Amino acid sequence: MMLIRLAWKNVWRSHYRSLVVITAITLGVWAGIFLYGFFFGMFEQRMRDVIENETSHIQIHQQHYRDDYDVHLYISDGPKILEKLKADSAVKAATGRILSMGMIASPATGTGVKINGVDPVEEEKVTKLAEKIKEGGYFSENLRTPIIISQKTAEKLKVKLHSKIVLTFQAANGEITSGAFRVIGIFHSDNTAYDQGNVFIRRDELKTMLGDSIDFHEIAVLLRDQSLMEASEKRYQAAWPGLMVESWRDIVPEIAVIVDMFDQLMSIFMLIIMLSLAFGIINTMLMAIMERTREIGMLMAIGMNKTKIFFMIAYETVYLALIGGPTGLLLGYLTIQFFSRRGIDLASFSKALAGYGISNMVYPKMEAHNYYNILLEVILVAMFASIYPAYKALKLNPVDAIRKI
Repeated sequence: MMLIRLAWKNVWRSHYRSLVVITAITLGVWAGIFLYGFFFGMFEQRMRDVIENETSHIQIHQQHYRDDYDVHLYISDGPKILEKLKADSAVKAATGRILSMGMIASPATGTGVKINGVDPVEEEKVTKLAEKIKEGGYFSENLRTPIIISQKTAEKLKVKLHSKIVLTFQAANGEITSGAFRVIGIFHSDNTAYDQGNVFIRRDELKTMLGDSIDFHEIAVLLRDQSLMEASEKRYQAAWPGLMVESWRDIVPEIAVIVDMFDQLMSIFMLIIMLSLAFGIINTMLMAIMERTREIGMLMAIGMNKTKIFFMIAYETVYLALIGGPTGLLLGYLTIQFFSRRGIDLASFSKALAGYGISNMVYPKMEAHNYYNILLEVILVAMFASIYPAYKALKLNPVDAIRKI
């Protein structure tokens, strides 16, 4: 207890120096937490957008269909498989799509797109397509040959609502077929590549144009929870071994790699911050020992052994961390909580972010165990930083130290 009290008094012998170190620790911890939460929220949101708006949790195709999108590689008994999936308690929603790669053209120009033949009711549940429409409306029973395109596609084709456009693609019999459609809705998502590459028409209309024998090319499954994905994927693979059952991780592996590497990347980032704090603490404690050389020499002379000297200096270092660390954690927690509700608007960078499929509104997020990990790291760094200053103190010769002016 004597060492603990003595170390506490020594910390506050130089208020200015101690407060500078405590402030540095506080700001370092706060910056680490804020950046961790910012990037975690950004990448989690990107993952959620991929699942909810683009791929769903699981997709089912015929073997090798995604290699070249051959119209003949459709899923046999697709409607029956879809009904079984809808009956699965793990499934929130599922839909079957008929797909075709083709051209979309207006009087001004044309471009290549993936034509998604969808069931309007099912698609709204799986990808929330209706919520992304910025102009016009969703599919209506009263309209014939409606099509929904993106803002990017509308700008490229120089068309607007109610404009007529032509889709051209290869039918199942090998002949080139085309059809005129009227734009009833223009959607926008946070992924430029997705917007430019997809248009949506009714499934039945695309089936008629491709060939009535065509069933689903793709079944998308949205699960009730991400934690159910791995087990569900294995069950579906066992149930339909002749089909290709893939999770979103297989379909967009680049996003999966980023998510998997996030913890490692942020650990390296936090290590850099902690090393910076460690050198600051070491420098401060060395200065404190130089100022107290005579005092330490006298303590040694009157019988304080080296172990006690070591722990006295270690306690002083840990005190600095125990004040600055929790303060930084508290500031970081309050900052994360504040912006997790309000969000951080990156509208100035929206075009650049959209190229990577990232929303311009970021909602920072951080899980509870990360706060405990960072606090533990701060304490460990403080203990590590105390070793060298304590070693320098133990190397002092009591007689020479007492004589030092």
